[in-house]
Amino acid sequence: MTTSVPHLVRTQDNAFWFEAAAEGRLAVQRCSACETLRHPPAPACPECHSFEWDSVDAPLHGTLHSWTVVHHPKDGSLAYPLAVGLVDLETGTRLVADFEEGTDVDALRIDAPVDIVFGEHAHAEILPRLRLSGGRS
Repeated sequence: MTTSVPHLVRTQDNAFWFEAAAEGRLAVQRCSACETLRHPPAPACPECHSFEWDSVDAPLHGTLHSWTVVHHPKDGSLAYPLAVGLVDLETGTRLVADFEEGTDVDALRIDAPVDIVFGEHAHAEILPRLRLSGGRS
């Protein structure tokens, strides 16, 4: 399949995130000095400027903070309309991800509960995807 979606760039600061996603986990970077959580991954802590970090697994659910629906330009590797959400995670960080193919975009609402699932994206990468949740118990 021809795609204009660029290849993902792996660095020493984000490789853990892609590896976790391939295993069905959502990892969040944590500063080893002050324990501030940050996403997306970065070389240094924005709070204390430490370069030392580890990661923690985030729960695979959150609430929809915002979203947009992409209609153009179309790429053969993506299904349209393409809903992209900004999700508030329980960790206090946020995640940007595509909704699963077939999501009813008319059902999207701010504060809607969402689950994070994983699926293949362009170039056979496994990335987080969003799915509207029926709620949590």
